[in-house]
Amino acid sequence: MTRFNSVEEAQAAGVYISKVKSFVKREGRLTNAQAKALEDNWPTMGLNVDMGKLDLNEVFGRQANRIVEIGFGMGKSLVEMAKKAPEKDFIGIEVHKPGVGSCLGEAAERGLTNLKVFEHDAVEVLEQCLEAQSIDRLQLFFPDPWHKKRHHKRRIVQDAFVQSVRNKLKIGGELHMATDWEHYAEHMIAVMNANDGFENTAADGDFVPRPDYRPLTKFEARGQRLGHGVWDIIYKRVS
Repeated sequence: MTRFNSVEEAQAAGVYISKVKSFVKREGRLTNAQAKALEDNWPTMGLNVDMGKLDLNEVFGRQANRIVEIGFGMGKSLVEMAKKAPEKDFIGIEVHKPGVGSCLGEAAERGLTNLKVFEHDAVEVLEQCLEAQSIDRLQLFFPDPWHKKRHHKRRIVQDAFVQSVRNKLKIGGELHMATDWEHYAEHMIAVMNANDGFENTAADGDFVPRPDYRPLTKFEARGQRLGHGVWDIIYKRVS
């Protein structure tokens, strides 16, 4: 880190040190419908990092199981899950503003009251906004696999991320990951097995069948017709 020993030391000296991100923010252009959805629904469904640590019972106005999804894309699957499980509360985290707008628009159209969203980096949301042992499941579906070996360090599934998730999950809570890249699936398994506090829930081998609660996307269905694999991985926090 050049002449500084830490990010804090650099910041104290007025020097900005960029962090490695697990994503590339592709902003894209908002459609009129997405912009209107953001304007109309952000006040009731949007969450901001500057809110600090959240009391989720206060946020949702009740006690319930809490599911957090990182990288929900355009939000169709997340909205479908929230619609099918009204007894549970969902928090989506996405950096792509058009996707956030689409998610909010569809959630509002379906009259959902059990879904909130962040438009922010997931790692920072976990660190700054969620209390320890406050969530029942964290979902990470089809994250960017960063194919090139020199980019593997950008994969979100790394030791620090896993331990952050462990801290936020309740004992017995689950980390559910899915990917259509076999090498990334193997990477996920290797990272999880190297970290304490988790147990693979697979009855046989490392992978589980797609649970009913995870919707089958059009992209995934097309891949299956072409013979492409999808790997679901679920680890339970045991300590």
